[in-house]
Amino acid sequence: MNPSKVGSRTAERGFIVVATLWLLAALAGLILVGSVYMTQSAIALGAFDAATQLQMISTGGVELAAYQLSGVAPQARPTRGSFTFRLANARIAVEYQSEAARINLNMAPRSTIAGLFTALGVGSDAAVQLADRVVAWRTASRPSLQDEEDSLYVAAGLKYLPRHAGFNNVDELSLVVGMPAALVERARPYLTLYSGIAGVNVLEAAPEVLAALPDMTAAKADAFLNQRDSLASQDPGFVLGVLGGGVTGATVSAGNAYRIRMHIILPDGRDSRSEGVIVLPDRGTKAAYRVFTWRDEIDPSTGGTQR
Repeated sequence: MNPSKVGSRTAERGFIVVATLWLLAALAGLILVGSVYMTQSAIALGAFDAATQLQMISTGGVELAAYQLSGVAPQARPTRGSFTFRLANARIAVEYQSEAARINLNMAPRSTIAGLFTALGVGSDAAVQLADRVVAWRTASRPSLQDEEDSLYVAAGLKYLPRHAGFNNVDELSLVVGMPAALVERARPYLTLYSGIAGVNVLEAAPEVLAALPDMTAAKADAFLNQRDSLASQDPGFVLGVLGGGVTGATVSAGNAYRIRMHIILPDGRDSRSEGVIVLPDRGTKAAYRVFTWRDEIDPSTGGTQR
């Protein structure tokens, strides 16, 4: 046999082997890429399913709460309540509370806002000055006032001016000139935009909110808090009389806005806590309840989603 032909065939076989190995390596790479893609897709799909379940369950909880509250005349609605139920193999606990337990940032008088800042540790003079800035932010423009207030923002080097209209959300409080970030964080749990009233429901208000009311003394607040749990079923006039009278902004009205909190345990064990504010229609109207704000959050230690 011709040696040159033997060498040629050997070289061809070697090329085929090398080419085959390269093809196998490429195929293995494609399999690996495909495996990673499928894994990531499965994870993404799982998260999407959890989000869908969470949205469905949250909606069910809100509708049940709205149904319970809408079945009662507005003046007789409870200021708080709770219930539990199961849906789609998930366990849900729902609590609701009148939003009138908080100070309305767009409606409360200057004195109440200053009172809250004082209750949170701000000196009385500084609290009044900050309350003035809050009221000026939300007050419609008037030429002399607008020029004076706008100049404070310009002098502070800020690249914006006060809105001269209502706050769009509580976090906007941080935009008010001179407002300390730490104070905004402390005040946030006691503020709302949704209660629809300038007063505060004293049956549900936190001690800090009670202390913020004009003419409220420490003695009045302490005496009231010591017996508040027994007053929920009493006549409104009697409840307010316990305060000793003369407390501006005190009310027992629940209003139409409620803050709803849900604790959801999904079938796969993931834990979620949701919170939002709904406003109910007046009894006898055909309008549905409205959701003003809502947040779903699954425990990040087990993965989750927000909407």
